[in-house]
Amino acid sequence: METSIKPSEGSPKNKASAKRPKVLFFDVNESLLDLGKMKESVAKALGGREDLLPLWFTTMLQYSLVSTAGRQYADFGTIGAATLRMVAANNGIQLAEDKAKDALSVLRSLPAHPEVKEALGNLRNAGYKMVSLTNSSNKGVEAQFKNAGLTDYFDGRLSIEDIGKYKPHSDVYDWAARKMGVRPNECMMIAAHGWDIAGAVWAGWRGAFIARPGQQLYPLAPLPEINEPNLLEISEKLTVLEN
Repeated sequence: METSIKPSEGSPKNKASAKRPKVLFFDVNESLLDLGKMKESVAKALGGREDLLPLWFTTMLQYSLVSTAGRQYADFGTIGAATLRMVAANNGIQLAEDKAKDALSVLRSLPAHPEVKEALGNLRNAGYKMVSLTNSSNKGVEAQFKNAGLTDYFDGRLSIEDIGKYKPHSDVYDWAARKMGVRPNECMMIAAHGWDIAGAVWAGWRGAFIARPGQQLYPLAPLPEINEPNLLEISEKLTVLEN
């Protein structure tokens, strides 16, 4: 049974405030899109070692932040393939560069989670402005939305490619708020990653956590005001907020 770690004491209570955020920002991978197909492809590249998937993902995230800290930039797919080869090498698995890239090519054709389209439709009908904010490249998220049938739900797409820094660096959230012409406290980050919610809240944003299986909030960060197991339940809480 999934258990949730209790965040640090002194965090704000987990209830939505009465006023609507002006812009809803959505993470994409895992938050909106189901990574199942990619996990199968990556596990196959690692010789069937499904147990190495969490290690690969955390290594990919680690080196995206290493790049940001070192004032370097490579797109997420390139970092993903490089770190996949690192994990393979550390476990005695031969993996050529082209095979690593092939394993990640399915990232552009992932389906949405089952409840996502209904939830996004509810939010759009309620008058929310919705924008994606992702670590994927501009071309990557464009292809993802097209293939998943999500393009028409959104008012815009933002990629960290345009700032050259990865979430959860605070500069990313500051930049995204400026791009949309709103103040940080008028933004809400909706994501299934504790590190993304933590980064947004630390940057002065509001947060809604999609508590998908295997995901946890960071115990040392303040609680987001919404914490639900899927996007549909989050949409139900947001649609009753006042303008």
